[in-house]
Amino acid sequence: MNTGIIGIGRCLPEKVVTNADLEKIMDTSDEWIRTRTGIQERRIASDDMDTSHLAYQAACKALENANITAEQIDLILVATVTPDNPFPSVACLLQEKLGAKRAAAMDISAACAGFMYGMVTAKQFIDTETYKYVLVVGVEKLSKVTDWEDRNTAVLFGDGAGAAVMGPVSDGRGILSFELGSDGSGAKHLYQDKYIIMNGREVYKFAVRQMGESCINVLDKAGLTKEDVDFLIPHQANIRIMEASRQRLELPVEKMSKTIHKYGNTSASSIPIAMIEELEAGKIKDDDLIVMVGFGGGLTWGAIALRWGK
Repeated sequence: MNTGIIGIGRCLPEKVVTNADLEKIMDTSDEWIRTRTGIQERRIASDDMDTSHLAYQAACKALENANITAEQIDLILVATVTPDNPFPSVACLLQEKLGAKRAAAMDISAACAGFMYGMVTAKQFIDTETYKYVLVVGVEKLSKVTDWEDRNTAVLFGDGAGAAVMGPVSDGRGILSFELGSDGSGAKHLYQDKYIIMNGREVYKFAVRQMGESCINVLDKAGLTKEDVDFLIPHQANIRIMEASRQRLELPVEKMSKTIHKYGNTSASSIPIAMIEELEAGKIKDDDLIVMVGFGGGLTWGAIALRWGK
């Protein structure tokens, strides 16, 4: 048995903040934002909806989609850099909210690559038959660490959550290969002081290079080629970075997930949110080969080649 995704769910806050809304509070324009990032609007959580609440809504949908109960979950992994509090972990808060009494729980801090780190960590426990079902959640409330007076970062980020129940899947499906990496020398380019601080030029250069390389590397590890890829789900950070990854794989435009225009950069939650978008649109089918790739503060990165289906 391989390890794969057997259920998936997401949560997006109701409040929509458009580029036109941002024009009213800072020196920017819709055209400036769209041409440089691809973003048109983003979702912002209300003050009374913290990270754990977003995670709970997404997790409930993932459990329902997987047709299992919270009591069957063995481990909860929450990828986030915006926890409700420094401790306890969001994973522990989520465990209590779900009533997942058997589950161990911990958070993973790998920024926008967090969901990849979570999926790969889950795979190790399931492959060794230590655990059967692992709930992996990517969730961020970035609005609470965004400086709304800094037009270079405030236009980028949104809030949201995506969850996946990981478990055994049939032979040939699930995670075929993966790559995780980090480069702490780049920590100075993307970090949180009180708010998110980013050297956009340096992060862009790193991401364009690393995302493309990681896509090729996981295909090589799985004994596959660019021609085998059915769909690319990149971290939704910047349309130009995403396009560079697509072009590296020589994929047509319709084979790359693009949700950044609607949701902005939701960090650890962007890949599962995008995956659900494409599943609901019928663009991902059983036995499709999917490449997921993300990068984030750390600097961190991760990529997975996954054969879709249970």
